[in-house]
Amino acid sequence: MNESHEGLKHQPVKKVFFQYFFPSLLGMMLMSVNILIDGVFVGNGVGSEGLAGVNLAMPVFSLIFSVALWIGIGGGTLYSIHIGGDDLVKARSVFSLAVSSTLVLLFVIGVIGYFNVEVIANLLGANADTLPHTVKYLTILFLLGWLIAIQQLLSIFVRNDGSPTLSMVALGVTAIVNILLNYYMIFILELGVFGAALATVLASFVGLLVLFLHFFKMHTNLRQFSFQWSWRKLGSIFSIGFPSFLAEAGFLVFIIGYNLTIVGLLGTEGVAAFSVVNYLHGFMFLSFFGIEAALQPMISYYHGAKEKGRIKESLKIGEKASFFLGGTLLIIGLIAAPLLVSLFGLESEEVRNLATQGIRLFFIGYLFLGFNFVYMTYFQSIGDIRSSTIIIILRSFVFLLLLLLVLPKFIGIAGVWLALPLAEMLVATLIFFIAKQVMTQTG
Repeated sequence: MNESHEGLKHQPVKKVFFQYFFPSLLGMMLMSVNILIDGVFVGNGVGSEGLAGVNLAMPVFSLIFSVALWIGIGGGTLYSIHIGGDDLVKARSVFSLAVSSTLVLLFVIGVIGYFNVEVIANLLGANADTLPHTVKYLTILFLLGWLIAIQQLLSIFVRNDGSPTLSMVALGVTAIVNILLNYYMIFILELGVFGAALATVLASFVGLLVLFLHFFKMHTNLRQFSFQWSWRKLGSIFSIGFPSFLAEAGFLVFIIGYNLTIVGLLGTEGVAAFSVVNYLHGFMFLSFFGIEAALQPMISYYHGAKEKGRIKESLKIGEKASFFLGGTLLIIGLIAAPLLVSLFGLESEEVRNLATQGIRLFFIGYLFLGFNFVYMTYFQSIGDIRSSTIIIILRSFVFLLLLLLVLPKFIGIAGVWLALPLAEMLVATLIFFIAKQVMTQTG
C-alpha cells in the first residue's frame, strides 16, 4: 500500500478530498479545453459551417469518451475497493482487464464507423453545408479515437493508484499540445476541420506518454503486471461502470436531441448557435467530473475499508463543492456571455445573439447538475448500480427528452435552452429526499 492510500486511511477527510479534488478538477477542465479549443480554432479558421459540422460529430466523441469512463470508472472503483481490502493482486488484474477490453471495444467501433462514415454523418443531422466537415472529423475519430479513450482510462487508474497530480499534469500537457497543434494545422497548414481532429488525437498521444511516467515510480501498485482473465470480474467492471457510460451516453443523446430540435426551429444558424453553447457546456460539464473523480477513489476505498463515517463526511464536502462550482459557473455565464461568444469569431449577429441568450438560460442547470453528480457517484462507488442508473436515466433521458419535446412548442427557442436546467432541477429535488435517508444510514 503506497503513501497516498495510507493518507486515505488516516488523514482528515476534508484534507484528502482537496488533495484529490483540485488536481482532478483542474485535470478535467484541461481535458475539456481540448473540446473548447477545437471550437475556437474552427470557428475562427473555418467558419460557422465548419463549427456546426464539428458539433454534429461530437456524439461520436462522446461515445468514445463514454466507453473510457464506463470501463475506467468501473475498473477504478473495483481497483480501489480491492486496495481498501488490501488485495493488491486482484487490483492489478482489474487494470489489465480494463485496458484490454477498452482496446477491443474501440477497435470494433472504429472499424464499423470508418466504413460507414457518411451514413453516420447523415444520421447525426449533417446537411449539404455541414456534411464534408462532419465526415472529415469523424474519419479521424474512428481511426485514432482509441488514443483519447486509453488516455482517459489510464488517467483514472493513475488517480486511483495515488497520483492525482500526475493525472492532472498529463491532461494539462495534452491541452497545451492541442492548442499548438490546432494553430499549426488550421492556420499554417490550412487543414481545416481535418487538422482540428488530428490535433486532438495527437495531443492525447502526448498526454498518454506523460501518464506512462507513473509506471516508473518504485512504489506504485500498477508497476507490477498481473493478468488474470475472469468473465465475472469483467462483468463487475462493466456493471459498476455502467452509470458512467450512461451519463456520457446521455450527453450524446443531449447533443442529438438539441441538434434535431434546433434544426427544426432555426436551421443551420440555430445549430451554429447551439455549437457555441455546447462547446462551453462540454468545458463546464467535465468540470463536474472533477468532483466525481475526487469522490470516487475516496468513497470506494472507504467502502472497502468499511469506514461509513468517512463516507458521510465525503458526501457533505462533495455537496458544498458542487453548489459552489455550479454557482460560480452560472455567474460567469450571466456576466460574460457576450465575451464567451466572441471567442468563436462568428460573423452573424443573429447567431451571436442566439448563443448569448442560450448561455444565460442554459447555465442555470449548473446549480443542480453537481448535486446530482455527487449522489450518482456515491451510489456507483459503493456498488449500488441500480440507484445510480435511475438518477442518470431520469436526468439524461426521461426528463430531458420530454422537456425538449414540450417546452419549445410553448416558448420557442427559450424552451430549448431551459430543457436541461429544468431536467436537472427535477432530478435534484428527488435526490434531496433520498439524500436524507443516505445520511441517516451512514450516520
